[in-house]
Amino acid sequence: MDRKKYCAANWKMNKTPHDSVEYILEFQKKALDNHKVQIVICPPAVSLTAMISEIHRNTIELGGQNMHFENNGAFTGEISADMLVSSGAKWVILGHSERRHVFGESDEMINQKIKQALQSNLKPIFCVGEKIEDRESGNTGQVLAAQLTLGLKDISENDFQNIVIAYEPVWAIGTGLTATTTQVDDAHSVIRELLSKQGYESESTSILYGGSVKSDNAGELNSINGVDGFLIGGAALNVEEYYKIYQSF
Repeated sequence: MDRKKYCAANWKMNKTPHDSVEYILEFQKKALDNHKVQIVICPPAVSLTAMISEIHRNTIELGGQNMHFENNGAFTGEISADMLVSSGAKWVILGHSERRHVFGESDEMINQKIKQALQSNLKPIFCVGEKIEDRESGNTGQVLAAQLTLGLKDISENDFQNIVIAYEPVWAIGTGLTATTTQVDDAHSVIRELLSKQGYESESTSILYGGSVKSDNAGELNSINGVDGFLIGGAALNVEEYYKIYQSF
């Protein structure tokens, strides 16, 4: 099946608005005419407004890195879905391992965020993935099943069509370790099977891989039939490296 491909970047807590504008101006000098690949850049929220006015390629869209499940209220330091939309975002990363394991977000909270994002016309990049102890104990499938079941609770099949899944093994994020092609292929197959059991059309669902993706392994990872693109961390902070990964498509 010809699924949409994505080259998504998660800048995390890096780059000022000035740095972000310089980056996007430099990046747009490249050949970015592969309309089968959607570029999604998720900078810090403070950079969204500055960047959106400089984007003139329809293959580039912006996203937020997180959001609150309420749309307004006494939540100091938080940002709402509507705030992201008004700043130019079309996407939002939800369920990232750093939000789960550093900030303690539960599957139930992530589910609330997904629902709020969809209600505000933001497309979630919904992250799932196991820790190293889960992988070594053979519990990867159970972890993915719990994350998908609870994270997508009460999400209609129609709404699900606006969600992209990102498989990010926690042990391969920012560690320099990369899952083998067999491990990635198996995990993506498990995710499709689990989604199908939940009643979703899994064969048309784009599933990205994230976890120490770099230009020197992007081609091999892209050759895996079940991989529909990447959610890239550190490598996306450099224009040339990010572009090389984009070229791997």
